[in-house]
Amino acid sequence: VQLQASGGGLVQAGGSLRLSCAASGFSIENFAVGWFRQAPGKEREGVSCMSATLGTTYYADFVKGRFAISRDTAKNTVYLQMNNLEPEDTAVYYCGTCTYSSDGTPMALVGDEYFVVWGQGTLVTVSS
Repeated sequence: VQLQASGGGLVQAGGSLRLSCAASGFSIENFAVGWFRQAPGKEREGVSCMSATLGTTYYADFVKGRFAISRDTAKNTVYLQMNNLEPEDTAVYYCGTCTYSSDGTPMALVGDEYFVVWGQGTLVTVSS
């Protein structure tokens, strides 16, 4: 059971990147998978989450209108299209199984009772 993230890199402000997260050992149609990020000196925060069955999407307020999560169930892969990137988006991005709060904020799963899977991080650097 694993998630493999890829697609990070260096981009200028205003540019775009697409991150990929390939799942193996489980189906993304059975477990919600999303994206998180951690900037230097800051705590990890939820970016986006896609629900398992219906593919409903959830976004953090700071990426609404700029980022889009999607998936290819045939490839068992989740994507994060990031547009109009800002220097403040610089962070290590992780994919992982996710959930969401009552107001739609993406959240990490914490606790032994949950199916918690994390991919390795991929670095996104946005230059000004």
